[in-house]
Amino acid sequence: MTATLDELDGLIAGALRDSEIKYDRRGPGRYFLTLPGTKKLQTNCWLIVTDHALLVEAFVCRKPDEAFEDVYRFLLRRNARLYGVHYTLDDRGDIYLVGRIGLHAVTPDELDRLLGQVLEAADGDFNPLLEIGFAGAIRREWDWRVSRGESLANLSAFQHLVGSAGDKPAVADES
Repeated sequence: MTATLDELDGLIAGALRDSEIKYDRRGPGRYFLTLPGTKKLQTNCWLIVTDHALLVEAFVCRKPDEAFEDVYRFLLRRNARLYGVHYTLDDRGDIYLVGRIGLHAVTPDELDRLLGQVLEAADGDFNPLLEIGFAGAIRREWDWRVSRGESLANLSAFQHLVGSAGDKPAVADES
């Protein structure tokens, strides 16, 4: 027997509260969550109850600037190791995690597993996705910050992308 929308709303809201996940209820069966991370500071995620399934959708990062094939190869390989969700692209090429579970399978434990996988993937894959798809932008940002004496603290994970120069800006070849 499938639970009613009111019963599912109660179950979902209770599980989110128990997990101390920040959320806004945006109507019956619609929840907007903010999952805290370490590399990706937060992951915005929707839970939506439909007639037959609970849908989950989480934004991971915008369309890569470069190395599209390498990014897509990474995502396809990663899909094979994910539980309950998979990577996909929207019409603009932005990267999302999406999934669905049957309403009969919605339990607090299953929500915890599903949201745990969303957080692990979005947070754990964030830096590798940036390294592959935004290496040029990261180097330019590093150089810009160095040239102005700005902090490099939140770019420190990408220091290996700027080469042995470390904190020195790249100098254009003038010949």
